[in-house]
Amino acid sequence: MPKSAPPPFPDKQAILEFLQNAGAPVGLKDLARHFAVKGADRRLLRKLVSELEEEGQIDKPERRKLAPKGALPAVTVLEISGLDEDGELLAKPARRREDEPPPPPIYMVPEKRSRAALAVGERVLAKLERQEDGSYAARVIRRLGRALEREVLGIYEIGPKGGRLKPTDRKAKYDYRVSQADSKGAEAGELVLAETKPHHRRAGEREAVVIERLGGVDNHRALSLIAVHEHGIPTRFPERAIAEAEAAGPVPEAKRADLRDLPLVTIDGADARDFDDAVFAEADDDPGNPGGWRIVVAIADVAHYVRPDSALDQTARERGNSVYFPDRVVPMLPEALSNGWCSLRPNEERGCLAAHLWINAEGQLKRQKFTRAIMRSAARLTYEQVQLAHDGHPDDTTGPLREPVIAPLYGAFHALCKAREKRGTLDLDVPERRPVLDEAGQVVAIEPRRRLDSHRLIEEFMITANVAAAQELEKRRQPCMYRVHDQPDKARVDALREVLDGLGLRLAKGQVPQPKTFTRILEQVKGTEAATMVSELILRAQAQAVYSPENIGHFGLALAKYAHFTSPIRRYADLLVHRGLISGLKLGDDGLPPQAASAFPALGEAISMTERRAAAAERDAIDRMTAAFLQNRIGEVFAGRIGGVTRFGLFVTLEQSGADGLVPISSLPDDYYVHDETQHSLVGRRWGRVYHLGQSVTAALVEAEPLTGGLILSLVESEEEETPSSLPTKRRRKGAGGPRRKNRR
Repeated sequence: MPKSAPPPFPDKQAILEFLQNAGAPVGLKDLARHFAVKGADRRLLRKLVSELEEEGQIDKPERRKLAPKGALPAVTVLEISGLDEDGELLAKPARRREDEPPPPPIYMVPEKRSRAALAVGERVLAKLERQEDGSYAARVIRRLGRALEREVLGIYEIGPKGGRLKPTDRKAKYDYRVSQADSKGAEAGELVLAETKPHHRRAGEREAVVIERLGGVDNHRALSLIAVHEHGIPTRFPERAIAEAEAAGPVPEAKRADLRDLPLVTIDGADARDFDDAVFAEADDDPGNPGGWRIVVAIADVAHYVRPDSALDQTARERGNSVYFPDRVVPMLPEALSNGWCSLRPNEERGCLAAHLWINAEGQLKRQKFTRAIMRSAARLTYEQVQLAHDGHPDDTTGPLREPVIAPLYGAFHALCKAREKRGTLDLDVPERRPVLDEAGQVVAIEPRRRLDSHRLIEEFMITANVAAAQELEKRRQPCMYRVHDQPDKARVDALREVLDGLGLRLAKGQVPQPKTFTRILEQVKGTEAATMVSELILRAQAQAVYSPENIGHFGLALAKYAHFTSPIRRYADLLVHRGLISGLKLGDDGLPPQAASAFPALGEAISMTERRAAAAERDAIDRMTAAFLQNRIGEVFAGRIGGVTRFGLFVTLEQSGADGLVPISSLPDDYYVHDETQHSLVGRRWGRVYHLGQSVTAALVEAEPLTGGLILSLVESEEEETPSSLPTKRRRKGAGGPRRKNRR
């Protein structure tokens, strides 16, 4: 059989086509093997490859490997960068020079469901496969954690060897040296934003350059900036997004219902700057619904201004939500919208998406209707104003509104309360604290957030509108981004059951608890010393509420269908719901784009992550401000309760301020302590002392560090308590489980 003729010697175009179709960088040997180049012809092949490299048509992304210009190595470190308009997770090379051209799109192949979703900023070692369109598909080999930040936020200090930067991040391992030329004139004690210089492990100290001075840390407003930076919350809007927001104007009246004569009012906190929801209620005049109510919840028409895949949409999707601090807001949308055209200011015409809700005398939702409308808010009211007016103490603003507007709102609210009580929601009374700052930016008080009926009124109106939105989307067969809350964690419920057994309370084994089951238990322990511990354990047993296109219901609210509709100005999930309603009800051309549903799973994971990020940043800022408030009270004694028990000590919540501080195990009275995880306690093996979750204690403040928000406490024993020397000696059991440490005062 005659041998087939060898393929012709390749020219440059053939070599380029082969490299483009290879899917990954290839070696010169692979190239020669493919084109059957042997012997002396290999030298000519190498010459062609060198010419292509000199002409800038090919690269060597890996040692001795060839690929088209701009190609990436087969295995490399990536940083998760965000989502595209279809909700697919994007990444970028973690190590790339600024002068290099932009890399091609890199799409992450979804991981197994059992693993936590990748977060923006996380680094992974990934295997890349080049696609026909020039993009890459990346599969995770190993997760590496968050990217190393080039920017560092810290305190500038001046020591014997010159300037130093002390990072505010609690996880930072290094300080940085800052030369006089790189200090930008910063003074000792200032909060500064710096950029780190390239560092080799054999070099000396790490160095940084100050790029922005942010003022002294004695101004407590700087403490929220630390939280913003530490959690990687975006603060600057792209120029295109700002331009789109500033080009906005009033909505057109055509094809919109006219609600300008309806006395809708906004009810918010006294310090609120954006008002995105307004409410109205009146008795239903339908004879078939005696004692029923008609409610209108009007929400700013954000979808009119934030169109799918616009610059505004992309930045809103990246942020996921607004972030609220005691002294500032990091908004999801630029100020021209968040405080302008999407804020329902009194006596100004605004576009809205209105939910018309009809409930019966028992607060059950009978039907709903959604309209796109123009409204004019009759008044901007605060929770305190509304409550005082309802209680018979109106002011000049609420006086004329008390009977025609405020009284019907409370009438509908009381009906909704009946429905809430009947379905049996989980009512956990979790106290919140609020730092109060003066005009100079100093924390002057830590106050508990008041919980008035006016707060509950707005909450019940919003919940009802959210339920109606989910029902309407299902009815119209539209994609829905549900707000879901899963069943409690079984292992934690079992642990709770053991604690309740010790208190003589019953939680049936094998029973799937309902929200009202937990509420009944809370009622049983109300007013007892065990109340705090039981409430904390019930809270810990709960799953975390998330966003998902798969509906599993909302356990805590005892609702089968629930979606966030009422705050598109500050939550991207609500904007998706608005778009779904606009598409389903044919209310405009700015609804969901085609094939939007395919992006919902990834979007749900992404905005759930940004929500967790915001909550952590808000909590950290409050911790830092609380520590700043307490730093001049070192040595003072406070009443508190044990809010956490760990192997290394106790976390105590101070009753006056709500601050949480650590009591290190080494500071407890001299004993060998064992951590009993089941009973959430530390047990002294020698003297029999027991410290358990929810226990009332007295604690002295030892340290308060505003930069980290950390408090160190020590327990103070009363004179009536027995001292260790007066207690009978107990022989420590050999081999007793758990960590044991001999503690000395």
